Amino acid sequence: METKIPPPLVTLIFGLSIYFSRELFPTIEIKYSFYVGIFLLLLGFLILISAVRLFRIDQTTVNPLSPKQATKLVTEGIFKFSRNPMYLGMACVLASLAMFFNIIGGIVFIALFCAYITKFQIVPEEKAMLDLFSEDFDQYKQTTRRWI
Repeated sequence: METKIPPPLVTLIFGLSIYFSRELFPTIEIKYSFYVGIFLLLLGFLILISAVRLFRIDQTTVNPLSPKQATKLVTEGIFKFSRNPMYLGMACVLASLAMFFNIIGGIVFIALFCAYITKFQIVPEEKAMLDLFSEDFDQYKQTTRRWI
């Protein structure tokens, strides 16, 4: 694993960055941004909970710092649409914060979050999944996108 920072902590850091950088970026007012923010927050949590629930049902590890402990390749439910719905859910939560506090800064920090998570979390996890589930994971990669 190339990183030892848990993704929820990474999400928190980027969320705080969105909030505390609002003075650095121009303010944009969008009609109904509050409702869009609530929708994105609920969507993010729904995606996260759905993914964690499927991991629990299949009795495999949810710990992102030890993907080699996975006992099953989960490909059902939300995992039919995204190989990384937990990180997608985290990005949705960040997008909701952007709608509430800092739209332009949020776009910047969400892009940085996605790049960081891809390089330091997803790529190492995919290597572990390929080692554990070889052909099944390779086929899954061919049919399911990394993010959405």
